[in-house]
Amino acid sequence: MKGKTLSEAWKWNLFSIPILFIIGSIFHFLYDLSGKSAIVGAVAAVNESVWEHQKMVLLPVIGWWAIYYLLKGRNDQLDRRKWFSGLTVSLCVSILTIPFAYYFYSQAFGIHLIIVDASILLVAFAAGQLAGFHFYKYSKGIPFYVSIMIVMLIFLVFVVFTFDPPQIPWFRDGLTGQYGID
Repeated sequence: MKGKTLSEAWKWNLFSIPILFIIGSIFHFLYDLSGKSAIVGAVAAVNESVWEHQKMVLLPVIGWWAIYYLLKGRNDQLDRRKWFSGLTVSLCVSILTIPFAYYFYSQAFGIHLIIVDASILLVAFAAGQLAGFHFYKYSKGIPFYVSIMIVMLIFLVFVVFTFDPPQIPWFRDGLTGQYGID
């Protein structure tokens, strides 16, 4: 990738953070707005558990990286292997940031504030996007098909655990005590 197009991809990557935050925030309410559609619930938060909040980054991150590649990949001479490795890293970092940040602030300090919860989503997107792009820029990447398989596996795990979640606190709605889709 040439310097100019790398710079353009970097700008779009930074620009994506607030947009992903807005889209991810919509995914918090999408299930209820859909009339509690099971199809929507498979990819959007269905309750207030930490696990379900992690789904708020799932489709937005996958969508951003995939759409950008489809629209700009050829013109920007993006390396497919490295780009989809970046997607995989971004998705994993975004997903993992949410429980780490939430449990750190809520358990270490014994507080729970909605503004901090919302900020965690923004931090998760920022950390994921920055890590993913860093991986794209500086790594050799992992094979394309491995990246796609990892992303598909993550997606599948979220869908399965929406309908059949393990009965542990990570999956329990702190407000209702329920697990998964109701």
